[in-house]
Amino acid sequence: MLAKEELLLIVYFIVVILLLTTFGIVFFITFQKRKNKLIYEKFEAEKRFEKELTQSKLEIQEQTLKNVGWELHDNIGQLLSVANMQLNILAGRAEEPEKASITEIKQVVASSLREVRSLSKSLNNEVVHYAGLEASVKNELSRFKRLNIFDTEFHSSGEPSELPQKDAIILFRIVQEFCSNAIKHSKAEKLEVLFCYTPVALKIQVSDNGTGFNMENVQKSSGLLNMQSRAELIHADFSLKSSKAMGTSLSLLYPIKKKN
Repeated sequence: MLAKEELLLIVYFIVVILLLTTFGIVFFITFQKRKNKLIYEKFEAEKRFEKELTQSKLEIQEQTLKNVGWELHDNIGQLLSVANMQLNILAGRAEEPEKASITEIKQVVASSLREVRSLSKSLNNEVVHYAGLEASVKNELSRFKRLNIFDTEFHSSGEPSELPQKDAIILFRIVQEFCSNAIKHSKAEKLEVLFCYTPVALKIQVSDNGTGFNMENVQKSSGLLNMQSRAELIHADFSLKSSKAMGTSLSLLYPIKKKN
């Protein structure tokens, strides 16, 4: 009888241990799932916050650029137009020897007025929207060529696709940032832009023949991070390559969003 009670007691303890072990395992699994869920939710919240922060910064930048574009077009452009009119009046009253000098000044003022208006267009995202991405890039390249900053070439292949307004502006700003960096740092003589359209994507390549740089030294530069963050917003693959004395090239692969 005693042996039977001992056996029952052993079975009882085994059952209790199994129940406790099972409870512990279930509790641990539940805890880990909850922990992983909280970590994932925190990660997603941080991603949303970073995206919203980047979006807000870009919206502020776009509004600032738009305001500067308006100021250039409305104020500086107007002053240059007035100066041109006054020079016309002065030329009508001047003697023949002085007219040549006035004509030269008029040409400088007229050229300055064209450049101010061209620059104001590249800064105003509404103009970029109405003109389109290709036309805006071509306008920028033409401006560089007129100012003798560097020789430029533009090539396009495939059937152009209509892009969402915000995405087109972001792509233009990335190209513009690359060009700005090339002007400031590359000492390039030539800049080339290629647009390649496919049914599923637009590939943009921009390259210069400048001095290049060591990629490891600029991984955290504001210009590079700015271009990368813009590309991430529109889910475009971003690649920048450069090496000393070999120039710099930018590659963007933007997925075409099909309309439903």
